[in-house]
Amino acid sequence: MAPTDADDDLSEWSRLMAAAQRGDGASYVCLLRDVTPLLRRVAQRRWPSAGADHIEDVVQDTLLTLHAVRHTYTPGRPFEPWLMGILRHRLADSVRRSVRRSSREFAVANLEETFSDVPANMEEEWLPDRDALHKAIAGLSPAQRRAVELLKLKEMSLKEAAAETGMSITALKVATHRALKSLRAVLGRDG
Repeated sequence: MAPTDADDDLSEWSRLMAAAQRGDGASYVCLLRDVTPLLRRVAQRRWPSAGADHIEDVVQDTLLTLHAVRHTYTPGRPFEPWLMGILRHRLADSVRRSVRRSSREFAVANLEETFSDVPANMEEEWLPDRDALHKAIAGLSPAQRRAVELLKLKEMSLKEAAAETGMSITALKVATHRALKSLRAVLGRDG
């Protein structure tokens, strides 16, 4: 639906926008399809140093703004100056964002790896063998052993363990704390 003459473009786009404001979806789609190449050309001409991705962002921002403020267009008035005003503002916003970003960021060609091969929160030198761990747990008092079994090995909640053992939550916490302290001492790991 692209008209042949520049004056016809203005009147055709004005007509399409007025129809779109009245709820004609087909006219709106046609208008957006027709103005998108113009927006790309003008944005590229006004910001020649920008890459294609920046230009496309400006075009998309302009189309989104056009959609958001389409109700402010006055039918019968030239459409292109109204559209170019929106583009000019979106372009200025994008240039400002780009300048702000470039003043705080810089490109790095190669980042060195800063993480070791050891997974987080793991200390390889303190992995006791199974037998030593079972012997250490067997050496705990019955209340401490039960607290460790339920809370650490079976991963029960404090509330569930308290219901099963008949101990208070506070007593379970104390028993677990003392049990872990004893296990660290027996297995040779400091505090």
